[in-house]
Amino acid sequence: MGRERTGGALALVGDWRRRTFSSLTDPNYRAYFLGSAVSVSGTWMQRVAQDWLVLQLTHSGVALGTASALQFAPVLFLGAWGGAVIDRVDRRRLLLLTQLLSALLAAVLGLVTATGLVTLWMVYALTLGLGVVTVFDSPARQTFVAEMVGTDKVINAQSLYSTVHNGGRLVGPALAGIVIGWLGVAAAFGINALSFVAMIVALASMDVGALRRVPPTPRAPRQIREGMAYLWGQAELRVSLLLVAVVGVFGQNFRVVLPLLAQETYRGGARSYGYLTAALGLGAVIGALGSATRSRSSLRGLLLTCLAFGGVNLLAAATPSFALALAAIVGIGVTNIVFNTVARTLMVIASDPPMRGRVMALYNIVFLGSTPIGGPLVGWACQEWGARSGFVIAGLTAAVAAAAMAGTVRGERFPANP
Repeated sequence: MGRERTGGALALVGDWRRRTFSSLTDPNYRAYFLGSAVSVSGTWMQRVAQDWLVLQLTHSGVALGTASALQFAPVLFLGAWGGAVIDRVDRRRLLLLTQLLSALLAAVLGLVTATGLVTLWMVYALTLGLGVVTVFDSPARQTFVAEMVGTDKVINAQSLYSTVHNGGRLVGPALAGIVIGWLGVAAAFGINALSFVAMIVALASMDVGALRRVPPTPRAPRQIREGMAYLWGQAELRVSLLLVAVVGVFGQNFRVVLPLLAQETYRGGARSYGYLTAALGLGAVIGALGSATRSRSSLRGLLLTCLAFGGVNLLAAATPSFALALAAIVGIGVTNIVFNTVARTLMVIASDPPMRGRVMALYNIVFLGSTPIGGPLVGWACQEWGARSGFVIAGLTAAVAAAAMAGTVRGERFPANP
């Protein structure tokens, strides 16, 4: 009996491992996954270092929100055009270019900081440059995943990439706190510049013949308008995008709320901010691994996770101590990444391949471009009423949006996702 139970438990573990890591059997995706693991950690290190640099230069929540907004403003204004370009070009080559440019921008920021020449306008300018790169980089990544693994494994691959992204959110901020404390802010920027080498090598070494390429869309008039009309005409895509908009504007301003929470609410320094961001990353890793075991995404699941995200934010607003705040922020990380993963995979799976670049670019306009709207607003609220108000805003808006969208889609019939 004991052997049977042990064998059954091992079989369950083996089945969980196969389902959770199935995309890693593809050599191209495996190289991409490993390269991303290094690069993303460096990116999160830079984000923490940049936020801390802006706070040192200004001591202003509005300045933090402005820096965050400048990084994502190009997505808001250029994202639709970027999506049309992505549908026309080789996405692997495009990603090679975006990685090279990102490394260059990080190196320049590290240089001006190390030499003592850095000013706020320089940080703003380099952040804006990175935002322009993001116009092409982010949707190209999301659509390139389907080229590596096929649509049957895209949910798993997207979830595993979320694990990498949020593992970087866990490791990067912790390293940033150490590096900033020992070597200074400039060193964090330099390390990030070097981290892009891993991704460049991964992309350059891929077996191009094994990719499941989508034929490039020929250049034609009104392609941007065509993409918008297509997305809005699909109810599942439309509702998903509206929920992402609300959560993006009001709920995902962590780079504004968390440093103020560390410095003003709990009277901590860069290390405290690193711990808070790492807690968010830990929750995100847990949420991403849970998402990777799923083979389906549904609108109902998206509504439920949006509601859960709102509830955990309201709980975080009420926490009386730093330890309890860390625990609540782990919960925010879990619900946030599950929400984002379900939304992103719904957008990929429910869209036709020739439209996928434009659909994901429009998704990124909302997901990333909503920050220029929400960042300064939430930064102002936190400055006026304290960092906890950021959690209250996130919680109430997410809960109301989930309830409102549930009412609008009641009785709708959507096609089953593969």
